[in-house]
Amino acid sequence: MSYLLVVEDEAAIRQLLVDYLQQAGHVVKAIERGDDALAQIRRDPPELVLLDVMLPGIDGLEVCRHVREFSHVPVIFLTARHDEIDRIVGLRLGADDYIVKPFSPREVVARVEAMLRRSRWHNEVAAQEPTLGLHLNVSDYQAFWGEQLLDLTPVEFRLLVALQEHPGRVFRRDELIDVAYDDHRIVSDRTVDSHIKNLRHKLHAAGAEEVIQAVYGVGYRYLL
Repeated sequence: MSYLLVVEDEAAIRQLLVDYLQQAGHVVKAIERGDDALAQIRRDPPELVLLDVMLPGIDGLEVCRHVREFSHVPVIFLTARHDEIDRIVGLRLGADDYIVKPFSPREVVARVEAMLRRSRWHNEVAAQEPTLGLHLNVSDYQAFWGEQLLDLTPVEFRLLVALQEHPGRVFRRDELIDVAYDDHRIVSDRTVDSHIKNLRHKLHAAGAEEVIQAVYGVGYRYLL
């Protein structure tokens, strides 16, 4: 049983989501305004947020931007916008996934539970012994090199967790795509390379040596 927050201003959609998520065994709180949602997340952090983009008060994009200043709670956007640019903006602001309206409520439940499973997997990884000065706080999506906090995006954090969990193993790019995204979206190898490049730069800036090594024509591995 997980505590979820649904932020949706259309009453019929909001109630439909609450009903299906409660039937799946979750505890659900529903809010219709963006500013109220932000205050609720600060006051009583949920395990996952379903967040509509178009909201009164402040919109969902702004809510997500503020949330990422203090929390790495998984966020799934609900959007009626079909423009890919809007979705990319949402993901860059720190959202973990998005679902386009109209949607199947059963699909929403499935996507929520997949995200929760991934979050629990991260929590299990956090219990492992850190290596080479790398410390992971999986519940808060925080990574430290020594005492320095690494300013990672959620995707960069998930990639780092997967690589660090299996030091020396070479991950193919398609495997890293599966780690970063669990909804089978189409992501190019170049996108993975870009995420890894940013991750390596942030590690290097914190004083780490080249702990993530590129294996030409294959992928990447974390070095002991």
